[in-house]
Amino acid sequence: MKKNFLNIFAVVAIGLAVVGCKEGKEANTTEPEAAAVTEVTAQKYKVLTDDSTIEWKGFKPTGTHYGTIKLEKGMLNLEDNVIQSGSFLIDMTSITVNDLEGDDKADLEGHLKGSMEGKEDHFFNVENFPTGAFEVTGTSTDADGKMMLSGNLALKGNKNNITIPVSFTTSGDDLTLTSEAFTIDRTKWSVNYSSKSVFEDLGDKFINDEIELKIIIKATKA
Repeated sequence: MKKNFLNIFAVVAIGLAVVGCKEGKEANTTEPEAAAVTEVTAQKYKVLTDDSTIEWKGFKPTGTHYGTIKLEKGMLNLEDNVIQSGSFLIDMTSITVNDLEGDDKADLEGHLKGSMEGKEDHFFNVENFPTGAFEVTGTSTDADGKMMLSGNLALKGNKNNITIPVSFTTSGDDLTLTSEAFTIDRTKWSVNYSSKSVFEDLGDKFINDEIELKIIIKATKA
């Protein structure tokens, strides 16, 4: 009886470790769509890359890792105070781990970037795929009145359309766009390392397919 209780406790503990820290809902993911067209009258906003970031979290049974990724460049276009179109490049070489220090930090960053010999394609292989991209395909409003931003997310040579909840504000010449935390299934972008949905017999040596992301963009009138 005691052994059975301990086994049940272990399963529950692993479950809490896997899902307990996740905050975001999975983004609706579909086939790529045509990019939105920019009207001549649209107000253009240039992304301020030093002030913009993508926050990420990864999950596995033994814990969570998190960090940031920088943007390389981008532009957002507004018409009648609605995001009409736009795009930004993601600097995958800037992947940073913020929850570790020293050699552990360097090792995980190297593994994620694929700069470790024999592990180049485990995650993002930034030598072959140094940038990702997001291009706006449209906006909508959900049943709760939230603004939903749709766009093609390209990572590691794969492109899928995602729809995520966002909010934005303008003040003078400045614009701030922030997404809610959301998750994507990394295997849809061929990031398959230690995925239970791809490989069998991993036991508890797996990494969750879901990556949590939060996009924060600062921009100014171009």
